[in-house]
Amino acid sequence: VQLQASGGGLVQAGDSLRLSCAASGRMFSSYAMGWFRQAPGKERELVAGISSAGRTYYPDSVKGRFTISRDNAKNTVYLQTNSLKPEDTAVYYCAAVVGFGTVVSGRGDYWGKGTLVTVSS
Repeated sequence: VQLQASGGGLVQAGDSLRLSCAASGRMFSSYAMGWFRQAPGKERELVAGISSAGRTYYPDSVKGRFTISRDNAKNTVYLQTNSLKPEDTAVYYCAAVVGFGTVVSGRGDYWGKGTLVTVSS
């Protein structure tokens, strides 16, 4: 599976962005997907996960502000980010993994190049 994230940019605090992750290859619908982010000097962290069946997971830091969804017909997973804060500034990555529990634990098998989100105050 090859993944390509897009949709990042420079926004102001309180704005929204929708990130997309397009996947190539077969069997996309069978993978759990995750969105991760890594800010400068910080460890990578999971911000949203979605199972092959559509079950979702969010850490408390983004719950209520971020929404992950997937369109299996388009081989694409999305991350809607609302009410963005300066601390959301990071490179955002998508990942595919076999098993929802694996992505919730912060791991991925296949990774795409990231897309930079910068939130100004």
